[in-house]
Amino acid sequence: MVSSAEFRRVFAAFDQDGDGKISEAELRLCMKAALGGDMSAEEVQALMATADTDGDGFLDEEEFVRLVEEAGTREEEGDRCREAFGMYEMQGRGCITPLSLKLMMSRLGLHLDVGECQAMIRRFDMNGDGVLTFDEFKTMMMMG
Repeated sequence: MVSSAEFRRVFAAFDQDGDGKISEAELRLCMKAALGGDMSAEEVQALMATADTDGDGFLDEEEFVRLVEEAGTREEEGDRCREAFGMYEMQGRGCITPLSLKLMMSRLGLHLDVGECQAMIRRFDMNGDGVLTFDEFKTMMMMG
């Protein structure tokens, strides 16, 4: 668990002008440093809009901490989802095939035929290639 002192130190690093608030420009610059890539102005605006609960156009320390904590929770959920995906993706293809789904379902005590597995995959197969990518699997897990 990250301590509040660590959050304050990170907040202070983001708050480059020391006014006790993080602007969109400060957030964009620091996200670039943290992620190693640039975020678009639209992405930063969307991030600010979700975290700026008082609507003043800035993130205070409390809003910033809440944003960071939520990001950590989403990251943990993503790790668990990736682990589950790996259990279903047995053929080393980076996707869940009808056969790999059938095998995993059998391990779970559900004996489905390949056609039933194809039908399950079709429900979440956004690009129509007959298999589930990790993103499609994540969507399926969130809806399940």
